Amino acid sequence: MTVPPKPSRAELEASRGKTIKDVIEPGLRVLFCGINPGLYSGATGHHFARPGNRFWPALHRSGFTPRQLSPYEERELLAWGLGITNLVARTTAIASELEPDEFVAGGKRLRRKVHRYSPLFLAVLGMTAYRVAFHHKDATVGLQDLTIGATRVWVLPNPSGLNAHYQLPALADEFRRLRGAAGR
Repeated sequence: MTVPPKPSRAELEASRGKTIKDVIEPGLRVLFCGINPGLYSGATGHHFARPGNRFWPALHRSGFTPRQLSPYEERELLAWGLGITNLVARTTAIASELEPDEFVAGGKRLRRKVHRYSPLFLAVLGMTAYRVAFHHKDATVGLQDLTIGATRVWVLPNPSGLNAHYQLPALADEFRRLRGAAGR
């Protein structure tokens, strides 16, 4: 697989407000939900594309995938019953550029999407985003009491390299807990 060149600063800036197509289909084991795409993802058109984001390594180390995928191989997730969406669709340089009402509106859209596609689990990648979007101010990492239809909800730490609270081994352990609950 040939990896495209790194986006230029101008390409990154031009990606503000863009959206990225979901990796989704009915009946997934786990639908992973990021907070929102960063500029690097917006410029490349792929989820969790910024070098240093730990989503892809954690996914592999936890056993969800037999090898570490690159963001450019994201569609291969569907073969393992996995998908990706975002709570807020528009790209920003940092998630703090988002307003609380965007999280709440994103939570409503996400509920509709989950009802439509019925994954076994929805895994929200970011505790603060989950707390705001779903009005669960005391939520912690792990399985939540909330269900959306028959879909169980799990909160995972944000895999961004900016999240210093979880290093890759601990992040992979949390992904592994979800994998155990989701089967395979």
